Amino acid sequence: MNSLGTLLAPDTVRLERLLPGPIERVWHYVVDDEKRRLWLTGGGGEVDLRVGGNVHMILDNRCFSEPGDLAPPKYAELAGESHIRGRVTAYEPPHLFAYRWEHAAGEPFEVTIELEPRGDKVLLVLTHARAALREELVAVSAGWHTFLDILEARLADEKAPSYWRRMGELEARYENTFPP
Repeated sequence: MNSLGTLLAPDTVRLERLLPGPIERVWHYVVDDEKRRLWLTGGGGEVDLRVGGNVHMILDNRCFSEPGDLAPPKYAELAGESHIRGRVTAYEPPHLFAYRWEHAAGEPFEVTIELEPRGDKVLLVLTHARAALREELVAVSAGWHTFLDILEARLADEKAPSYWRRMGELEARYENTFPP
């Protein structure tokens, strides 16, 4: 289940992971600011966990990169801290968390994370919608895939991949997989 994401529409990708459970543990990594910092944000931030609540996540991919693993020049703006701001659009513990993420290129991105127990594991389904440009879709697909690799490693108490190295590998795969 660690395969590439699936295109649901020209602007929407869906990624799935079967993670070590229980669901409450995975849920905390999704919604708790300190747990989310360990696999996604690095820099922290705060999310008001209610529909309509503010989302402010501070991404710092350096926290997930080994020394010498630097952002490619085209991602220079992401080489340090970057900020995600938006609003919570769905909150149903411990199964559903969604938010809109404002960005400069157009309509807000929509991110939905769904959790479902599967025995002692948890199926995580992440859907990222409204990536209007193909380049955005490739980048967010590779980025989310990398973050989910890190989450999976954290939950399994294993060494996580270095962010920029893994992101580069995956970006090339998504570039070759998604239609032009």
